[in-house]
Formats: sequence, C-alpha cells, structure tokens
Amino acid sequence: MKHDELQSFVSDYYGRLLASTADLKTNACCASGAPAAFIADALAHVHPDVSDRFYGCGFPIPQALSGRTVLDLGCGTGRDVYVLAQLVGPDGHVIGVDMTPSQLEVARRTEQWHADRFRYTKPNTTFHQGYIEDLRTAGIEDGSVDVVVSNCVVNLSPRKDLVLDEISRVLRPGGELYLSDVFADRRLPPEVSTDTVLYAECLGGALYQGDFVSLARRKGFLDPRMVESSPITINNSELAAKVGTARFTSVTYRLFKLDGLDDQCEDYGQLATYKGGLEGADTLFWLDDHHAFERGRPERVCGNTAAMLSQTRFSASFDISGDRGRHYGLYPCGPTLAAAQYANQKATGGGACC
Repeated sequence: MKHDELQSFVSDYYGRLLASTADLKTNACCASGAPAAFIADALAHVHPDVSDRFYGCGFPIPQALSGRTVLDLGCGTGRDVYVLAQLVGPDGHVIGVDMTPSQLEVARRTEQWHADRFRYTKPNTTFHQGYIEDLRTAGIEDGSVDVVVSNCVVNLSPRKDLVLDEISRVLRPGGELYLSDVFADRRLPPEVSTDTVLYAECLGGALYQGDFVSLARRKGFLDPRMVESSPITINNSELAAKVGTARFTSVTYRLFKLDGLDDQCEDYGQLATYKGGLEGADTLFWLDDHHAFERGRPERVCGNTAAMLSQTRFSASFDISGDRGRHYGLYPCGPTLAAAQYANQKATGGGACC
C-alpha cells in the first residue's frame, strides 16, 4: 500500500473498527504491564471514556516534568496526555497530536472534565489533528517542546525517518524523546510488513531494534538508552502463523537531544550523585536499565551519562563532579553499583548505553 493509503487504513482501524482495547487481536498495542505508583495515581483521575479506548504498549511517562511543555505523538483519546497534564501542573502544557478524528473527539469532549478534576482554572492541554511525520501542519514550532512522548505509535508510521526529523526539530536543546514501542528481533519480510491487519495491530511496522538505534543516531540522538522491555504475545493463531518465528518486544527508550555526545562510552573521571526528589524515585532513580542512582551515593559515569544528567531537566536533581578536561580512555560501560545492588527492583531487558 502507498503511504497515504496505509495511514488511512490505520486511522479507520482505530477510529471505526475498534470500539475498545478488547477488540484488538494481539496484546502488542496494550502490553503495558504495571505502571509506577506515581503514574498509577494519575491514571486514577483519567475519564473512563478515555481509558477504555487506549492503545499503548508501555508507560512512557518520565519524571521532572513540572512546568514543562510536553508533546504526545499519536495521543488517541488522550490517556497519556491527561496523565502528563497532572505531572506538568497548571503552569505546564501538554499537546496531543493524532490523525484520527473520532479519537480526538473523545479527548476534546473530556478536556474540561479533566481540568475540573485536576482543580485547574483552565485546561493545560491542546489537541491537534495531524500527522506525526509533519508536525508543522499542527503548528508545533521549532525548539518549542521540552519532552516528546509516544506510546506504540511510531511503528504505525510508514516514514519513521521523518518522525525522528520532526522530533529533533521541535525539541529544545537538552530535550528528550521518551517512547514505548514495538520492536522485532529481525527485519520483517514484505508479507508481514505490508499485511494491513498486522500493521494496524502494531506488528507489521515494528522496527528491528538494531535499525532503530542506527536511525536514531543518524538523526542526532547519539546514545539511545533502553529503559525497560517486555515480550509481546500473539494470542491469535492466524496472525501468529503469518509472523512465523519473528519475535516482538515492547521496549521503552529515552533519547536526548544533546550536542557533543561521544559515539561510545568515554571515561573523563566524572561522578554523579543523585540528590533525590524525583517522582516515584525519592531514594532510587533509574536513568535506564543499567544506570540506577541511590540518593547521596556517588557513582562513576561516562561522559554521555554525565551530560544526560547535567545538561537536561534532571540537572537540578544531580551533582556532577569533574568535567571533560582530561580523558582516561574507553569507559567500561556496565551497571552502576546501585543498579547491580537493586536489580531485583527493576525488571528490564538488558542493553547497554553504547
């Protein structure tokens, strides 16, 4: 199918054919697991009409959002938008973009209900109909967003390269892309990647993880970090037969827009000490699946990790000692001491920062 035909099919699939998450043929678009406590608390204040038509594969809801501008790509009925609206507070703003009018109708219809529920004097949310490959048409200006989130949507785009171009354009320096999506353990054959139902069910458009990391680096996100992962099950014998031996995983990544990151982990003798205070992480903060920071405990870090903690919105929560004035060679990238000690507190799928 052509790109516009594929987009039209996906929009119709989510706008007309699916009445709720129960109508999905796999758990790829709802393989969420259990949310962190601070996210669960916010979910309790989301309107049921919004939650009932949610299609996502994770909880791409990062911390340190108070007063920030956040953009949700493929927001659907707005579940994550309304969770984020509580975290940014009345002085922050959340923008939702989606291509499906019927889903946006639900989001807009409940906008004032949510503002009243959050005890805000006015909504701190805005919804636009548009395509994530062309955010200019939705009025999203260059360098106007602190954080971009996406929940099981990038896989649905036929031009993922354009999506990352647009994300890079709208992010401010030091901004972050935090996304959960479906990834494959191999490059999918055409009979899988072009099957319309598999595509709409978030499987056909799944990227091979290696290709995603390469694409992200080409678009300026030089050090993608895996946060967590979980396997996807296909509880439909017909679709399982179509995908064959390919395996799919729901993965959450964070990618920072930072200049000067190294291509690999380099040692500059730097230390990072977490000062506490982040939502749901007062004593232990996980940057990614192998970088955990216990409050008050200095940890050796590579230059890239130091930059992610000192040149982003996390800077207020960390003390960084040392700079890049002296280089000591390749950094032996592995779990921080806290990550090794508290590994049982975070179920993740491995990975490395380089």
